[in-house]
Amino acid sequence: MRFLPGHFPLYFVTDHNLYSGRSKLEVIASALRGGIKLVQYRDKVLPNDAFEAEALNALELCRKHGATLIVNDRVHIAKKIGADGVHLGQEDMDPVEARNILGPDAILGLSTHNEPEVLAAKDLPLDYINIGPMFATATKEHLHFLGTDEVLRLAKLTPFRWTTMGGIKQRHLLDLFGRGIHTVAMVTEISMAEDVEKTVQELLLGIR
Repeated sequence: MRFLPGHFPLYFVTDHNLYSGRSKLEVIASALRGGIKLVQYRDKVLPNDAFEAEALNALELCRKHGATLIVNDRVHIAKKIGADGVHLGQEDMDPVEARNILGPDAILGLSTHNEPEVLAAKDLPLDYINIGPMFATATKEHLHFLGTDEVLRLAKLTPFRWTTMGGIKQRHLLDLFGRGIHTVAMVTEISMAEDVEKTVQELLLGIR
């Protein structure tokens, strides 16, 4: 069984060096033990060879725990290691080209930040979109955040399953899921947690 964005409620997205002194793989392993079934391997800093080696190790961890691994941006590496899919930003490879490289079965996602981007995505060969940032966040450089009302409004414009991320904390979950959001992506709320495994368990309990 593949766990998909928009279906499984919690999506862990990694980032460079946001791990409280631990390795990225150590944190991924702890999150998987806690019950994470969706991981996006993201690192905008690592060179390709180091990225590929670490992403392959992350994939092996995900396979061990029956989880889905989606690679951020680097389509050829995702194809080479056999990842489940790719998540693209607006400035990354064209989704049509990415689909041609990855084939029909790969999961393909795209970040969107406003109504024109959400509408433009409708004609692309995607499986899901992310709509955000939900709240202000230090892990992405955006001039504004959307807020819950706007994310929900934009979600009505897409035919795809969708996720949201950006500054989402445990205290937000009850309200967000109560209002109809199905999948939230988190970075530092998981990666910087003192006890990652326990935090993931608590987050999932707060959602279900």
